[in-house]
Amino acid sequence: MLRATAYFAIVFTVGFGLGMLRVLWLVPMLGERSAELLEMPLMLVAIFYSARFVTRRFPASRQVDLVISGMLALVFLLAIEFSVVLWLRGLSIGQYLADRDPVAGAAYIVMLMVFATMPWAVGRR
Repeated sequence: MLRATAYFAIVFTVGFGLGMLRVLWLVPMLGERSAELLEMPLMLVAIFYSARFVTRRFPASRQVDLVISGMLALVFLLAIEFSVVLWLRGLSIGQYLADRDPVAGAAYIVMLMVFATMPWAVGRR
């Protein structure tokens, strides 16, 4: 539980900061799709190093514990995204999903899968 919480907190904090920069700077200059796609490689780096940090700091005795940590962190992330973030933006879940760009939205789903599996991927060595 501590591994998942730490992993979620680190990645969410980085994502929140990058998201603010994206919305304030990149979206007005490049548009939503390009801004989101440019942010994703930075998030991938944050996900990798966060997973590596938490799996070293909180070692797992079983591989399944790493899988559970990633899945639990994903649940935390989606819970925050679908509650607080949407509330701040004044959107319902339906509006949020309908308004997603198909390309950036598909890439976001892939990034969520990467986020969920990264503790297992880096911790299995």
